[in-house]
Amino acid sequence: MAVAGFMPDELDITYQPNMLVVSGSKSAEDSGDYVHRGIATRSFVRRFELADYVEVVNASLNNGLLIIDLKRELPEEMKPRRIQVQLADALPASNKTMQIEGQKQAA
Repeated sequence: MAVAGFMPDELDITYQPNMLVVSGSKSAEDSGDYVHRGIATRSFVRRFELADYVEVVNASLNNGLLIIDLKRELPEEMKPRRIQVQLADALPASNKTMQIEGQKQAA
């Protein structure tokens, strides 16, 4: 996220379950006269909706670029697992045939 002109103490990163809020505010206004000011110094708030089981690990600021490291860690019971397929025991072969007889009903 580009945050040129902001110092680390002017940025606020808040993590809640499934929500990341990044806000920035300048502490003091410069009263100098400028013809053109290329970097905006107004306050901002950005909200990011995070997926389930995503956590913020780290945040760093380098040359006006805010880098936020995220990590998704699924619980063991939610991770896909491989099921081994086994051969079923074959039915026992029998030389004699079985006959099923029903009861005779009188008509």
